[in-house]
Amino acid sequence: MGVIKDSLKLGNRERMIRTCLNQDIDRLPFWFMFGPWTETLERWQKEGLKGGDWTAPFGLDTGFVGLPVNLGYHPYFPVKILHEDEERRTVQNEYGITFIEKKGHSTIPMYIDYPVKSRSDWETLKRERLDPHEPKRFADNWKEVITSIKESDAAVQIGRYPFGLFGTLRDFMGVEELLIAFYDEPELIHEIMGYLTDFWITIYKKVLEDIQIVHIHIWEDMSGKQGPLISPAMFREFMMPHYKRIVVFAKQNQIPVVSVDTDGNMDVLMPLLAESGINMVLPFEVQAGCDVVVIREQFPNVSLHGGIDKRMLALDFAAIDKELERISCLLDKSGYIPSLDHLPHPEISYSNFCYFIEKLKVRLGVKV
Repeated sequence: MGVIKDSLKLGNRERMIRTCLNQDIDRLPFWFMFGPWTETLERWQKEGLKGGDWTAPFGLDTGFVGLPVNLGYHPYFPVKILHEDEERRTVQNEYGITFIEKKGHSTIPMYIDYPVKSRSDWETLKRERLDPHEPKRFADNWKEVITSIKESDAAVQIGRYPFGLFGTLRDFMGVEELLIAFYDEPELIHEIMGYLTDFWITIYKKVLEDIQIVHIHIWEDMSGKQGPLISPAMFREFMMPHYKRIVVFAKQNQIPVVSVDTDGNMDVLMPLLAESGINMVLPFEVQAGCDVVVIREQFPNVSLHGGIDKRMLALDFAAIDKELERISCLLDKSGYIPSLDHLPHPEISYSNFCYFIEKLKVRLGVKV
């Protein structure tokens, strides 16, 4: 496991890579994948944050920078408001998902319909919206963006919410129907996951023609407080072969980091993720029973990102100090990116968040 050496002087890109590979570093990255909820940002602006960029006052590292590449539908579904009253509206979003949402709140909506209900629906979706060779998957200013990133010290990431094997299929079918399909239509699930893997690898290859990727990110959200929504045996059968294909592709193309993001408790999946070749996992929600200190001991070769209990930031300075002390043993070696275990919620005051930031800076040795 890598250690922190004051004699090293690393730039952002090299620090991110070496941290994820558990190699020697000068300090841990000071970077968060998750920003605040909309309501949180609104609260912070009332309490002293200037402007809309919540990162501006804190001097965060550049960290991983995503590319403007569409890894999903093209074209997207048309967004439609199907019904609306004073409190709620029924919406079909760009992913073809229909849901009922409360106005003015970032709460989980009530999902009522999904685009794939049969093999025929899948064939239509694949034919009409999932062509990996569609040139419009790349932003109109692609060349300018690439030039700008190359001139920076950014660590280039491809992949983001909502793109993953379980995660994307959940958006195709809905979680209940997907879980049933694992049993009733296993051939279809194998086929869709295989196609998606081919689809993404084809796009990765196109990106590599213009810029070197250092991080492939896979979003899943396949776990809850009680554990994963599928069994380890199902993960091994349906998902692991495709993870391994992505990892092999990454190694063949000098892409050092492949990560998986799943909320909830993923403890029983950690051995399988490690066996698949995944070398970074996040976000380790404390309220779901995850403990990054324990997981670090069990899986010293997998880098961890997250694991700081966001709920403590809603209490007081003493609770924040205690939480940082809990994970302090992870701050003096490589293989960990310290950050909250999910988005900062609206109960967190701006003063508390600023206190957390300053205390973390000191512990990391970040120069102001």
